[in-house]
Amino acid sequence: MTRAARRAVLIDGIPVSTLGVVALALGSNAHPSTAQKTWWIAATVVFTLAIAWVLWRAFRRADEYLRRIQLESMAIAFAAVLVGLQVATLLDAAGIIQLHQLAQLILLGGVGIWMTIADLRTRLNR
Repeated sequence: MTRAARRAVLIDGIPVSTLGVVALALGSNAHPSTAQKTWWIAATVVFTLAIAWVLWRAFRRADEYLRRIQLESMAIAFAAVLVGLQVATLLDAAGIIQLHQLAQLILLGGVGIWMTIADLRTRLNR
């Protein structure tokens, strides 16, 4: 069950991660045109909805123990994303970086942290 659940998340997650990288690339231009902004917003919205869909499917097929691990791992990743966004906001206010260049990268990193912690905890605790 655990291996099948991890494989399903991986199969669902690869296209979602690819979409996240595309959205990140579209949003990396410092002075985008209106068409680039539209494509970036559309890719980001689709990426967000795809993450919600993968999460919903993963929680639906998991047992209580795996749900607990997923939620605890998600809480740790959420804290990491909040800290990352706070640091990026401070750096943006200081004029060192631009927030829009790091926001999606921080979110992708948070998903990576969440998946890594959940996978490690699942492997080590069973």
